[in-house]
Amino acid sequence: MRELIVTNDPVLISYAEALLKDQGIKAVVFDRNISLMEGSIGAFPRRLVVLDELWARGAEILKQAGLGQWVIGNEIK
Repeated sequence: MRELIVTNDPVLISYAEALLKDQGIKAVVFDRNISLMEGSIGAFPRRLVVLDELWARGAEILKQAGLGQWVIGNEIK
């Protein structure tokens, strides 16, 4: 698994997750539960991850949706 996005913004995570799902890419949100337990103070960011072999495709989908600045890594230009 490889991180696509790391953020404290639950709306951004949900939006990115929906974009990927619409394109047939299953994404998993890590640290969702710890974020709930902390009381939503934003101390622990959530991580949106995909399978390694789907990372480049997922990154391109997010970039085309205007979320390129949030994507972890330098592989997309």
